[in-house]
Formats: sequence, structure tokens, C-alpha cells
Amino acid sequence: MANLSQLKFAMATSIFLSAFIFSLLVIVIIYFLELNLFLGLFIALGGSALFILFQYAIGPTVVVATTRLHYLKAGENPWLEKIVKELTDKTGIPMPKLATVPSNTPNAFTFGRSTAGATLAVHEGLLKQLNEGEIRGVIAHELGHIKHKDYIVMTVLSALPLIAYYIAQVTLFAGMFSGGAARRRNNKDNSGAILLVIGVISFIIYILTFLIVMRLSRLREHYADAFSAYLTGSPRNLQSALTKITYGLSLEPPKSAESARAFYIEDPSMAKQEISRVMNKKSEYDLNNDGILDERELELAMEKEAQSTAAQMGGLFSTHPATFKRIFLLREIEREMDTGQYSNDKMYSHV
Repeated sequence: MANLSQLKFAMATSIFLSAFIFSLLVIVIIYFLELNLFLGLFIALGGSALFILFQYAIGPTVVVATTRLHYLKAGENPWLEKIVKELTDKTGIPMPKLATVPSNTPNAFTFGRSTAGATLAVHEGLLKQLNEGEIRGVIAHELGHIKHKDYIVMTVLSALPLIAYYIAQVTLFAGMFSGGAARRRNNKDNSGAILLVIGVISFIIYILTFLIVMRLSRLREHYADAFSAYLTGSPRNLQSALTKITYGLSLEPPKSAESARAFYIEDPSMAKQEISRVMNKKSEYDLNNDGILDERELELAMEKEAQSTAAQMGGLFSTHPATFKRIFLLREIEREMDTGQYSNDKMYSHV
């Protein structure tokens, strides 16, 4: 039985593990390059801290620039403002800044440097393709991310695998160049081999820390889904919204920014992969043979495809859980609500 403290523990554990694994990379670099231990640690840790602070500082600016979002002025979209105000009043969190994104894909995301300064951005396609109940479910999900401070943790944590990746790229390239130059000069300089070893280890560290970050990213989506279900009192609305969003994202290849990928309610590239697997077996999943997969048939198809080995292996590198896994959690909450025996203090018990 999960609760919010377990999400906080998972966040703390992910940060600790990533930092510990990353520190091993620092020690390896110091050892192979024969640097002074204290000077090496100071440069490595200081440089990493500056990189994390830099990413934290410019992250929101990059998201705004790459998504081309438009901040709404007071009264510009009273219908959307009313829904968000009603839901924030129920949660006790500050009213976020509202924005729309000029995209026909159905999606939404939150970002910012603090709870008080958070932005909730909604794609125009979401407002057009979903009904009011479904939009409420999506907005409540995004407010869950604000309440849990997910975007802050993910912005900071994702910096570590990124640093390891850059180190791997630079050292592998430098190692190959240095090794080639040594062979042409026919000398026995082994600096190229050392750089290649550092590069390979850096890439392994990148993969390990990336998997840790992705696991936390998927977990926080389940918590936000549960938050939405209890805040709106209608898990079914978010189930329906997730199905429409996944299908809608797959139909129109999105021009989404990588900077906001983990913050979306659904990862566009993952949605396309999910629906592609389903459509390859469309005749098998079209139960009434009408040539169209309705919402229920699509949910059943995604359930079956999510159980495949390929989907499960690919899921390890995904920012979001498979859509059906999210729907399954919401169904469990819905069954609990139908009994009339549920309470908000057990909001995350099904995660």
C-alpha cells in the first residue's frame, strides 16, 4: 500500500543512487588521469553542481522557447481558468500560470522552478478533442505533478545522466582521435586507450543513471493519475482521456520539444509506438469487425500489447508507463469508489 511519503522516499533514493553511481565515474576519471584526489573531486563535483544549477535555471526558459507556448492573460480563457481554479481550491496549491500551445496534438504538461511559479500548459488539440470531464481529469493529473514537485526533481535528477553522456561522447571521440594519431606516429602513447576506457565506463554510467531516472519518471505518472482520480472523483474520465490522447498523438506525428518530453501527460514518441503495435494487428482487435477500433477495443488491444516482451523491455527506457498500466490503476480506484468505501487519506494505496 503506497502513500505520498513513499514517493518522496523513491525520489530521495533515486537521487542517492544516481549520485553514488555518478561519483564512481568521477573516481574512475581521477584514477585513470592520475589527478590529485581533492583537486579532482573539487573540479568534478563543483562542475556538476554548476551544470545542475544551470539546467535548473534555464530549464523553464528552454521549455517556453521550444514549445512556442502562449501565456494566457486574466479573462482570456475563462472556461479553462474556472476549471483550474476549482481544482486548485480543492487541493490548496497556488493557482499556476496558464498557457496554451499552438498544436493540434492532445497533450498537456507542467513545469517551473517552484510550486508558486509553476506553469500549466495545455495543447489546443486537447481542448478540441476531449470533453469537459476528460479535460478535468488531465488538469487534475497535472496539478498532481505540481503538488508532488515532480518537475523540480526531474529537472535536477536528469542532469546526472546527461553529464555522463557528454563525458562519454567527448572521451570516446578524443580516445579514437588520439589512438589513431599515436598509430600514425608509431609511438607507444596509451592516452588514447585510457580515454576509450573512460568513455566506455561513462556510457555504462549514463545507461544506469538514465534507467534510474526513467523508473522514477514512470512512478510519478502513476501517483499523478491517482491524485487526479481522487481529486475529480471520476477515474473513468482520465481513463478515457489517456486513451484518446495516446491515439491522437499517434495519428499526427508531434513536433514536440525534447525539453518537455518527460513533463507531458503522455510521451508523444511512446504513444506512436504503442498504437503502431496495435494497428499492425488491427483485424485481431476489431472485435465487431466494423473496421474501427472503438475506445473499449483500443483499451483491450493496448492491454495485450503492453504484456509483450518487446513492450516490457522498451518500457525500461520510457518516461511514462504503458497506457494500459495507467488505465488498470485507474480501474482499481474506480472499483474502490463504486463500493463507497474510500477516502483521500488512502489516495495512493493502489500505486
